[in-house]
Amino acid sequence: MDWGKIVGANVRRLRGERGFTQEQLAHDAGIDVTYLRGIEAGRRNPSISVLGRIATVLSVRPGDLLIT
Repeated sequence: MDWGKIVGANVRRLRGERGFTQEQLAHDAGIDVTYLRGIEAGRRNPSISVLGRIATVLSVRPGDLLIT
């Protein structure tokens, strides 16, 4: 299983469902937009802290970002 791709796909899907742009989500989560783009593409492995901040902004549990 490629967890990076799973997390990236979930972040991208949830971001779209909530109407956030990449720039808005990155800003609200306190991360650089290029880092968020890398996460969504499955090229970057976010820390637990960053996953938590993204989940908070998206109003989901961090574990929801790991669902296959």
